[in-house]
Amino acid sequence: MANRFFYEFFAGGGMARLGLGPDWTCLLANDIDPKKVATYQANFGKKEIVHGDVYKLRSGDLPGRADLAWASFPCQDLSLAGNRAGLAGERSGAFWGFWQAISSLSAENRAPRLLVLENVTGALSSHGGQDFRELAQAVFSLGYDFGALVIDAVHFLPQSRPRLFVVCQKRGEQYRPELVADAPIRPWHNEAVYQAYSSLPSHLGAVWRWWRLPIPKPRQLNLADMLERDDDVSTWHSDAETSRLLSMMSPTNLEKVKVAQASGERTVGTIYKRTRNEERLGRVQRAEVRFDGIAGCLRTPGGGSSRQIILVVDKKKIRSRLLTVREAANLMGVPKSADYAIPENYNDGYHIFGDGLAVPAVSFLREHLLDRLTGPALDRPTVMTIAAE
Repeated sequence: MANRFFYEFFAGGGMARLGLGPDWTCLLANDIDPKKVATYQANFGKKEIVHGDVYKLRSGDLPGRADLAWASFPCQDLSLAGNRAGLAGERSGAFWGFWQAISSLSAENRAPRLLVLENVTGALSSHGGQDFRELAQAVFSLGYDFGALVIDAVHFLPQSRPRLFVVCQKRGEQYRPELVADAPIRPWHNEAVYQAYSSLPSHLGAVWRWWRLPIPKPRQLNLADMLERDDDVSTWHSDAETSRLLSMMSPTNLEKVKVAQASGERTVGTIYKRTRNEERLGRVQRAEVRFDGIAGCLRTPGGGSSRQIILVVDKKKIRSRLLTVREAANLMGVPKSADYAIPENYNDGYHIFGDGLAVPAVSFLREHLLDRLTGPALDRPTVMTIAAE
């Protein structure tokens, strides 16, 4: 396979690079976070990574001509858990720094053939869809056609992690017609994607593409497969700490624990602490557990409630502990066999993975769409009929 070249904006720990694999060569990576840059350097060397504000990048900093520019721009202002400032926010607004960099490449006739914009699914509905319309207009103005997909890591890993991928192709580039459908395809185009498409003005809807991906094979792994052996983990909670977690559970969640005990089998679940509004008690922090073999979505460790907790029920014995950083890496598809250097500090490591990309999701998108869009094409683009579900 011919080698392909890419830029990795908002590179974090380099999980887009891992997912793109050895047939894609990084020309430049960029991140503003010094700890993420240090992790990137530890794993891929210092040659490509540039530490600094994306707004300060100039076209001369971007070598060669890449086939792809990948941008996992900050999600905090677009997330339901964030302040909802949208693309005008200080953090998610860094998208405009990326846009500025691609604009400078366009002026030199060096614009990448493809862009991939990755973010939380809340980007589709932020400010009533206005943020997504602005994003769509921005890539349109750079001369790209585009389409959005939601890919959940749960198809490949035992972690619930739906993420938005906006794949943009330079207008006029050739592509295989079978890569585009005439209508939405589940599960990649859910109701949120369709609503975002429907709210676009006509000139943007005219260049929308319903990218086609195959249905993945059934996932073989569950949560227990991702965890370290009990004897290899030294940081278990005390009995008092575990009892406090149980005391924070609602009757519904306590019943889940009782059912796990009654099964007589060792059962592993995960807990997140969440603040809920309850009729009698008002705002109260609850410990919410799941025993479906799937971890909740990893998040950055901004506070104690954002760290995922492992709960092990073995008959009458109940133990709890924080998810380890190695386990977080496993849940993001970075196995030990990848020889990936994990930061020694717990919060630094957890931040890398909680704020990162599920590697198999990137690989799946690369194999079934990006490789084929940058390979030999069969036909010029044709006008596609766009229909509702």
